[in-house]
Amino acid sequence: MHANPLRIPSFLARLFALPKSPLMLAIALALAALLALPAAFAGVPNKDAKPAYAEEQTMLQIEGDSVVREPGLANPASGRVHMDRHFLGQYGATEANVIVQRGGNTWRHLRNGPLATIAGFILLVVPFLIFVFYKAVGPAAEEPGSGRRIQRFTAWERHVHWATAYTFIALAITGIIIMYGKKIMLPWMGHDLFSWFAIISKYLHNFVGPLFILCSILMFITFLRRNFFNRHDWQWVKQGGGLVSHKHVPAGFFNAGEKAWFWLGVTLLGILMSITGLVLDFVTFGQTRYVLQVANVLHVAGAALYIAAAMGHIYIGTWGTPGAYKAMREGTVDEEWAKAHHALWYEGVKDGSAPGPHPDGGALVRPTPRPGPAH
Repeated sequence: MHANPLRIPSFLARLFALPKSPLMLAIALALAALLALPAAFAGVPNKDAKPAYAEEQTMLQIEGDSVVREPGLANPASGRVHMDRHFLGQYGATEANVIVQRGGNTWRHLRNGPLATIAGFILLVVPFLIFVFYKAVGPAAEEPGSGRRIQRFTAWERHVHWATAYTFIALAITGIIIMYGKKIMLPWMGHDLFSWFAIISKYLHNFVGPLFILCSILMFITFLRRNFFNRHDWQWVKQGGGLVSHKHVPAGFFNAGEKAWFWLGVTLLGILMSITGLVLDFVTFGQTRYVLQVANVLHVAGAALYIAAAMGHIYIGTWGTPGAYKAMREGTVDEEWAKAHHALWYEGVKDGSAPGPHPDGGALVRPTPRPGPAH
């Protein structure tokens, strides 16, 4: 005897077994319809769910109706294999026999829902606020040049900075394509063209990531000694760096804002992005899906903050502070620029200028005298 798919109660089964009469048959059919009606509305919780996720939606429905709720993504127990009458699996070295993993649907909805929305909001609002600030407050005043140049960055320092910057930009662009390309680019590109963008972005992201980590380590080692905070930095913070008042607050080689970018951006967010990126990039070390899902959430959140902070850094180093970009491009700054923006560093360069660079990283580069007329 085949199992009853509607799970008809025993009393109703006996009712069907009684001698048939039109009235009894009508009553039995009515009761069956009433009992089946709730089941018709007890389908998957998401009415728009695609058939590809039917098994997972069924799992969520069962767990949702359970007295003891199953753990979600925030609980490591979500890494357990879901077991029902269709399959029975346990984690192996590569999770090859895992069909559906608890927490997977939670992670997908978190990544494609609130996390993508908040990250996208940050990436759109920050450049808008920077534009508003630029229009309302304007850049720092540009000092008239003196013609005398001071060495600010060595060739090595500039190469390390630009290598880190270029790899960062490549990761930011490819990461945005991976995160939002399906929603933004696919509708007007079509599947064929977008697939190439997605594939190239993914491989570029995976290969540039380790290179960015190496550049970040070199960046940290190269600029560490100039980024320790001192008592002068507090004065810079209290006056907001003069960003609004356009007042030049005395600062050393790096001001407090640049030091904050070094420690919170390059170092802290760099460590977060490096660790989570390696976990996601190299999955041959036995990472479970739960670990990969947590790493992905942290990677996306960290990337949004890192890119937003980088936008501020780029603005201050270009349009916001005339002359700053030229310093990193050419390695030298005008003496008047140094005196205005980094007065404490400038005084140190003057005191220890001859011969060679000052320990804080600068040296006066005096112009070559032009030959005058013979007397």
